[in-house]
Amino acid sequence: MVKQLVMTAAAIALLGGCASSSSTLYEELGGQAKINEIVENFVHEIEYNNTILPYFADTDIDRFIQKFAEQLCVFAEGPCTYSGDTMEQVHGGMNISEADFNLTVDLFINAMNKANIPHPLQNKLISRMTHTRKQMLYL
Repeated sequence: MVKQLVMTAAAIALLGGCASSSSTLYEELGGQAKINEIVENFVHEIEYNNTILPYFADTDIDRFIQKFAEQLCVFAEGPCTYSGDTMEQVHGGMNISEADFNLTVDLFINAMNKANIPHPLQNKLISRMTHTRKQMLYL
């Protein structure tokens, strides 16, 4: 009986160890394919928003897609390196208002919803992106 209890406890501990293996947000999101889907959805959200679209009038969209995917990958602890310009360089002279910034966040959330990203994962990703806010507003 004692031997069975010890073996059961060992099995539970072993299974518990497997269940608690840590994964990155990148893996939880679904890797690069899912990040690419979010970015593509985000571009479509911007494309159909008359308030935010003018901010992208002079943007090389292919470059934006590549660099934003890199950024999201880095924020999610994926195997990426961001190779783009600083947020200040990209957003300098745009004079982005709080309202337009918040609207863009809403568009990003829509993009994640369309990619079927669960809300807890959305919150994790957004919380890792919040430090960039002050690097974009009113520059």
